[in-house]
Amino acid sequence: MADRRDRCTHVLFLAYQSFGLAFGDLSISPLYVYKCAFYGGLRHYETEDTMFGAFSLIFWTITLLSLIKYMVFVLRADDNGEGGIFALYALLCRHTRFSLLLNQQAADEEISTYYGPGDANRSLPSSDFKRLIEHNKRSKTALLLLVLAGTSMVITIGVLTPAVSVSSSIDGLVANTNLKHSTVVMIACALLVGLFVLQHRGTNKVAFLFAPIMILWLFSIATVGLYNIFKWNPSVYKALSPHYIYKFFRDTGKEGWLSLGGILLCITGTEAIFAELGQFSAKSVRFAFCCVVYPCLVLQYMGQAAFLSKNFSALPTSFYSSIPRLACMSLAFVTTWLMPLIINFVWNRHLVFSILFTILFGTIELVFVASSWTKIPHGGWITIFLSLLFTFTTYVWHYGNRRKYLYDQHNKVPMNTILTRGPSLGIVKVPGIGLIYTELASGVPATFTHFLTNLPAFYQVVVFICSKTVPIPYIPQKERYLIGRVGPKTYRMYRCIIRTGYKDVNKDGDDFEDELVDSIAEFIQLESEGSGSNRDRSAHDGRLAVVKTSNKFGTRLSRSISDANIAGSSSSRSQTTVSNSKSPVLKRLKAEYEQELPKLSMRRRFQFRPMDTTFRQPQVKEELFDLVEAKDAEVAYIVGHGHVKAKRNSTYAKQLVIDVAYSFLRKNCRSPAVMLNIPHICLIKVGMNYYL
Repeated sequence: MADRRDRCTHVLFLAYQSFGLAFGDLSISPLYVYKCAFYGGLRHYETEDTMFGAFSLIFWTITLLSLIKYMVFVLRADDNGEGGIFALYALLCRHTRFSLLLNQQAADEEISTYYGPGDANRSLPSSDFKRLIEHNKRSKTALLLLVLAGTSMVITIGVLTPAVSVSSSIDGLVANTNLKHSTVVMIACALLVGLFVLQHRGTNKVAFLFAPIMILWLFSIATVGLYNIFKWNPSVYKALSPHYIYKFFRDTGKEGWLSLGGILLCITGTEAIFAELGQFSAKSVRFAFCCVVYPCLVLQYMGQAAFLSKNFSALPTSFYSSIPRLACMSLAFVTTWLMPLIINFVWNRHLVFSILFTILFGTIELVFVASSWTKIPHGGWITIFLSLLFTFTTYVWHYGNRRKYLYDQHNKVPMNTILTRGPSLGIVKVPGIGLIYTELASGVPATFTHFLTNLPAFYQVVVFICSKTVPIPYIPQKERYLIGRVGPKTYRMYRCIIRTGYKDVNKDGDDFEDELVDSIAEFIQLESEGSGSNRDRSAHDGRLAVVKTSNKFGTRLSRSISDANIAGSSSSRSQTTVSNSKSPVLKRLKAEYEQELPKLSMRRRFQFRPMDTTFRQPQVKEELFDLVEAKDAEVAYIVGHGHVKAKRNSTYAKQLVIDVAYSFLRKNCRSPAVMLNIPHICLIKVGMNYYL
């Protein structure tokens, strides 16, 4: 009972916070919807039926799109609590083979958050429609472009909406004053600066601060709406009937269709509610919208219709009549086209339900989109231009990185070349650990041999590190490291794949080296215990182990071994759980090592996590000693510094994309050393030429 009460309290608290963050744009839309709808030729139709028809359109638009489409359907398509266009795409990529990323592995599917509790039917046979998309690269590219376009529209909305919303609010507050438009602009600018300063304090504080303001605003406009209904035209309730929509278009014709560009502003901010889902929860958002936001907005729009039906002269036209909310409708249209895929491939519903969803909501939104596109000559081109610019930028970045990855994969060093060199690799080995960063999840990158060719000396322990993004919002810290060997044990070469979610923030700091070496040490112990009859077999077969660790070196360890194959290939998996008690085995190893080398400078203090195990193989103890010695000596970070050029026989368009656009983005984006939080003093860059 107490747990249920706590859950209800938590939902109510999140619902309270959502008023200050998720419902801002939607709640202030009554300030300009009617003004925008009756801008142009529609202002000549000053009849009660026309006003009632406009309200009926607003009511059913909010009901069908905001209430039914988003609250009932779209909010169910969350990705571990996250919402938005990118979350829908990530959800699709996990349940299908739509992703164009090439470094995905079968072991990624073993992450605890990879599949949700409702994904029990994921083993069902694939449909013909699903296989058609999976085996058609153009279909997958088209889907990616659709997602990038939707994401670009979100950015565009983020650029335009704050200025439009704040300016509209100030304009409505000072409508009956003598303030000049320039003064309104200055007040709006001051408020925008203040809002962005407050955002630096954190989302929770901003939401908590503005929640009471928005709640007061919603109840105020609802009260005003009720007053206008009873004072001016109580019969406005009749406009709830969709029959008035028919009469509206019958009487207004083309002008009524053009007014839809203003009507659609009533759902401005609905997509933002889904995008902000990760800050709250689906239950809290539904509760806030259905119990407060929706009824308050309906009462306000109904009250405005009642008032304006008797006071047409009070409907002024202003600057905001020409605002296009084009990106908002186009973004909702993108969501409508992604949802049928979710219904069919993720929820495993029949294709008929996907078609019905598309017909019901797609038809309605298509009419609105067609109407809003008529405003392109009147300012809508700004929205289109920004959206296309952001879409082009993101796709060029994806295309360039994909081509670069394929180049690395094609030019990776064959394992036989490494094996023929012997354990010393034919070079001079110096004390220390060399961390070689690469985008390859398997194989030896050409950066390594390129370094050895120019400088035939390297560190005694080599770790190939691949930092990659998995289509999951967040990955638990204890499941991020995927450890394996490269070559036999005597080579002292390892592979570490660091997996992060698309919303994870890279916080690798001073503990990264300790945590990495600790994970490798645990992998060595687990390998010696679990190899069984295959103990003497060379470990260059590509096996990897998921070493589960806690943030502060916890006391439980588990792993799952699987073939390091690219996603989509066959793999065999087995899982083992090993208890990690506080035995002094590794501490004793550390103490013995320090006694054997008393003069070693211990500038990097490190303690292995203990494990309750004894080593039957002296090679394990020797390997751990080598690891400790290398860690205490030096840790260097080797990063490829690539110069990218298109091939000489490439088309002019490809040369323009690679040599100009992609190169420009690479030069003006953060370097890998900054993104990976690599200490500058320990950084070694290896020059590479990429001909894509």
